[in-house]
Amino acid sequence: MLKRLIVIVTAATFFSSSLTLAQSKKPKEPDKFPPSPLEITTPDPLLPPLRDKQPLTPGEKQKLEVALDELNQEAAAKLQAGDKVGAFEIWNRELRLRRFLGALAEVQALSRVGAIAWNQNDRQELQYITQRLQAIQKQAQPKKTDTQKNVDIELLRSLGEAYQNVRLPKLAVEVYEQVLAVVRQQNPAALVETLKTLGELNLSWFDYPKAATTYEELLALATSKGDRLNELAYLKQLAYIYKQVKQPQQAINVQNKLAEIYINENNLTEIPELKLAIASEYESLAKENPSLLQQAFQNYQEAYTTAWQLQQYVRAGEALQKLITLYRSQGQTDEALQASQILVGIEERAVNFYGMMQAYDQIGQLYLERKEYPQALTAFQKGLELAKQIKHKETYFTGQIEKLSKTNF
Repeated sequence: MLKRLIVIVTAATFFSSSLTLAQSKKPKEPDKFPPSPLEITTPDPLLPPLRDKQPLTPGEKQKLEVALDELNQEAAAKLQAGDKVGAFEIWNRELRLRRFLGALAEVQALSRVGAIAWNQNDRQELQYITQRLQAIQKQAQPKKTDTQKNVDIELLRSLGEAYQNVRLPKLAVEVYEQVLAVVRQQNPAALVETLKTLGELNLSWFDYPKAATTYEELLALATSKGDRLNELAYLKQLAYIYKQVKQPQQAINVQNKLAEIYINENNLTEIPELKLAIASEYESLAKENPSLLQQAFQNYQEAYTTAWQLQQYVRAGEALQKLITLYRSQGQTDEALQASQILVGIEERAVNFYGMMQAYDQIGQLYLERKEYPQALTAFQKGLELAKQIKHKETYFTGQIEKLSKTNF
């Protein structure tokens, strides 16, 4: 009995001490992210022994640059052979060593490898490169005592390009805004290119208000220089932007400027599409201000007339259909019917059998509204003939004809 008691006490003591030990030794939490391979500080055989962290001599830099270019080629060959892991190990070594050639050389290399990492969908590598780019950007930030002349604009531009390559437009915009502030004071010749870059970046980030501001400035610069080609390009971009942000009046202003330029240059080819866009914007404004509906009618008519003169029959049909829809919305059945009959001829010229069929359907519906059943029947019969040719909506037209055949008219 005594032996049994001793065994029980011993076992309980052992279990208790084991539990205490287990509780005292909490499992080690794994690192959330592995350390960046770009921050490894192990001495590299390609580097000469550094004396108190003295910079490399020009000769040593040249020798290192040649060796790093060879590493880049070696990594590219490994990737081509399908060894992605091995390739990025070599590239990371190259990137670690590029910093000894200066910030600009390092950023350019980070940008190049970052583009490859993006194409390879290597998120971890992109994270390493982004962290390093942000560290360099922080170091490059001018101090309060610095003047604009002390800003390394070439480095900032390279950072902006690198952020674009790793698809971080928001960070790229921040950098290019710094570049813009410098070029406004130091290098007006570079102003246009910097604004263009910022405009494109803001568009890619869907920041339409900022993009609009940028392209308005570009437009003003182009207009002041008489640069008609770029003036047209910026007006088109602004028309697109204002449409995206649903600012119809601003869109109309820009589109009218475009139309004025085209007419002055006797370039009418673009007018029908432009007038269609203007009319659509007026329709949108007319929801709040019905008096503007007349402007929509006028621009649709101009789109139709110009398209007809240019033998753009598809565009003419589109404009006429918009007019018909507008007439019907205003209860102008007679005008809608007349326009629909003209539409048949336009679709015939465009060799658009589907469009002709739809036009006859529309005519039939309009005659039904007017309770002119014989004319409606004729229209649906013509529609059925076309429906049989293209093998589409035959049942629909047959049904319409049957309904009308049972009507006493």
